[in-house]
Amino acid sequence: MKYKRTISLLIGCIIILSVFASLVGIFSNAGSGVRQIESFRGETIKIYGKGLYSNDSVAVAAQGIAQDIITVALGIPLIIVSLYRALKDSLRGRLLLTGTLGYFLYTYISYVFLWMYNPMFIVYVMLISASFFAFTLLMMSFDIKNLSSLFNKKLPVKFLGGFQIFFAAALWLLWMGKIIPTITNGAVPVGLEHYTTLVIQGLDLGFIVPIALLSGVLLIKRKPFGYLLSSVIIMKGFTMGAALTAMIISQYIAGVSMGIIEIIMFPMFSLVIFYCMILLLKNINGKGYA
Repeated sequence: MKYKRTISLLIGCIIILSVFASLVGIFSNAGSGVRQIESFRGETIKIYGKGLYSNDSVAVAAQGIAQDIITVALGIPLIIVSLYRALKDSLRGRLLLTGTLGYFLYTYISYVFLWMYNPMFIVYVMLISASFFAFTLLMMSFDIKNLSSLFNKKLPVKFLGGFQIFFAAALWLLWMGKIIPTITNGAVPVGLEHYTTLVIQGLDLGFIVPIALLSGVLLIKRKPFGYLLSSVIIMKGFTMGAALTAMIISQYIAGVSMGIIEIIMFPMFSLVIFYCMILLLKNINGKGYA
């Protein structure tokens, strides 16, 4: 694997910083607790009022704590194991590491641009930077032309590619269903609370939807780049799916009202993505370098 030393150093920083930020998010508890405020839009918002996320709404704080737990319990072990395997030039390890880095990049972009400012802000910025450069270097390390030859010809590309296309369409419909009414009637998006804009929806519509659509089409056509993009979106989708499921459970416990579509859709997709990941990993040839 090219850039081994640089990638290892960056990932070391990611591990240290994300463990620190996540533990602070999980265990910090100072504050008076839940209180209500009125936003400048006139909406009554329940503020969490404790710990690192004291200025966030109850809904977003519940999501943040759930994501921190998944980062420590799943993200960190995955990045360590996949780095170890990647340093031994395992293609499975490199693909898993790339997808896991996508999880860390997406996670801390959302923390910087969505969460209310808190003392971990500069740590989140450092995590974005380290994740971005490690992800970029790892993507550059693949020999795209030879990548497809390292996958079993029995890999069900139509199923994997079709699911990605379906997922892209479903996610687009879900978020556009939230956005379009605000364009036609000038209303504020449901769930915006005291935040300024729809960060998650922007990330998903700007990056996840087009990448999933493109990777699905390219994989069905068995194009070399389709194998890499599909591996990244599926690996990243596995970790993000676990985080989203944990967020839904956390919000339910916190008494946050959620749409039935989101409650059903995200855990269901998480299970399918997990199955897709198993299929993908099983159909990588035992040895090979790309």
